[in-house]
Amino acid sequence: MPYILIQVTDEGVTKDQKEAMIAGATDLMVKVLNKDPEATFVVIDEVNTDNWGHGGEAVTRRRQREAARKGAAK
Repeated sequence: MPYILIQVTDEGVTKDQKEAMIAGATDLMVKVLNKDPEATFVVIDEVNTDNWGHGGEAVTRRRQREAARKGAAK
């Protein structure tokens, strides 16, 4: 019984995109591991960018810095 956890930042992933991720992850388990799709569970966890760090800082801060840099470059 596969349990698949997909974590993404909460930045506007659409319902259609979520359905595609669920279908794709399930299909991968069927194709690669010959798992029963009815016994495969997929959970999508949307994480606030304040709670997701990369390179020693929160993604929120990184995005703000990148936006400011792009704004200054115009």
